[in-house]
Amino acid sequence: MKHQTEKDRYDILTGDISASEQVSVEAVGDRIKSIRDEKGLSFEDMAKMTGFDVELLVKIEKNEVQPQLGTLVKLSKALDSAFSRLVSSVGSKLYSITRKNEQRVVSRSTNTQGKKLYTYKSLAPEVQGRHMEALMVTLEENPEQEKSVHDGEEFIYVVDGVVIAQIDKERYELEPGDSIYYLSTIPHLVSAKKGKANIIAVLYEG
Repeated sequence: MKHQTEKDRYDILTGDISASEQVSVEAVGDRIKSIRDEKGLSFEDMAKMTGFDVELLVKIEKNEVQPQLGTLVKLSKALDSAFSRLVSSVGSKLYSITRKNEQRVVSRSTNTQGKKLYTYKSLAPEVQGRHMEALMVTLEENPEQEKSVHDGEEFIYVVDGVVIAQIDKERYELEPGDSIYYLSTIPHLVSAKKGKANIIAVLYEG
């Protein structure tokens, strides 16, 4: 009976993030292009403001590369736009209750070679003017060790699987029930140790 209870708890927390599930909102690259066009910025302007290569920016807008969360934070700063607008569109409510069957995959992140790194669902996409983004994330293995640095703060709670958290030069293994809080300005990498892992992540823009 205990095993069934734990499984039910896991199912309630994660929902079902399957590889075949379709992203249910406008693609991230399309949102970035829309905002860039609104502001009249060229790819060269964006490259100077973010430090990213023009080639990478073009691939992101074409949805050939799905940017990691740290990359999205830098792009949102350059576009003077709320991070939430890039991740899960603009909300319109003062509060949000998201039922299990209402969770929506908002994007999948890949590295520059196109390898999938994680898939995430926004848990509060309808709140207007929010400065935190609550996400349910399915992590993949990331053997290439690509660290991220950006403004803000992050809190991660492990739901299932084993997570590798590399914070600056330190490396930690986190198991279900473990959590970690860190400043995003510290070089960091979070990935599944083996196969996949599910986490709840809360990002504060700063």
